[in-house]
Amino acid sequence: MHTEIPAVLSSNTELSSTANLGFIHAFVAAISVIIVSELGDKTFFIAAIMAMRYNRLTVLAGAMLALGLMTCLSVLFGYATTVIPRVYTYYVSTALFAIFGLRMLREGLKMSPDEGQEELEEVQAEIKRKDEELQRSKLLNGTGDVETGVGPSVPKKKWMQFISPIFVQAFTLTFLAEWGDRSQLTTIVLAAREDPFGVAVGGTIGHCLCTGLAVIGGRMIAQKISVRTVTIIGGIVFLAFAFSALFISPDSGF
Repeated sequence: MHTEIPAVLSSNTELSSTANLGFIHAFVAAISVIIVSELGDKTFFIAAIMAMRYNRLTVLAGAMLALGLMTCLSVLFGYATTVIPRVYTYYVSTALFAIFGLRMLREGLKMSPDEGQEELEEVQAEIKRKDEELQRSKLLNGTGDVETGVGPSVPKKKWMQFISPIFVQAFTLTFLAEWGDRSQLTTIVLAAREDPFGVAVGGTIGHCLCTGLAVIGGRMIAQKISVRTVTIIGGIVFLAFAFSALFISPDSGF
């Protein structure tokens, strides 16, 4: 009996240590790839431009809700693949990381120095179109019905008093821009091979940092960022994670 207790304690300690390393590895991987994927991305420009026109906190709240929801959905999609034997998902995800990395390097090397400005102008045009739709809605419905959208229903009006049209616009534009984006696919791939909680926390914090930077810095940062440089660095980061997988066993606990 006296010899079994230390063995059990040692086993529990090893399991705890492995779980902690798995969380940290997933956290670092998620926050790294999200930052290099989101800086200079369409969602970054959406937050930057909207923050220049409207209340920054409202824009940040709408964008972060969309990104947080998308991150959670992506993690769930990735975690659902764990029913497949880990050895398969591990090497398939590693291959996808290598493909993403090579593709980003190729895109970055082919990009013109003005690539970011073209993306910025595209987002500006889209937001301007949404503004015009909002103004037409105000003219058609009257100022008293802008919050409700349709009809003078009192219960709906009270509920919609707490939801700003700008919040809804920031949420909708960000969610639609993020759906099917490289960062969403990356989150799914990571959740299939890493600790899902680490991926969720790292991905959410990565989105917070990028979106917060866009909201605070606005147009100045959006114009200063070199999308070409960020894309090349992102490709190197993706390839580094793919290369490191060659030295980590699929059954290592990550």
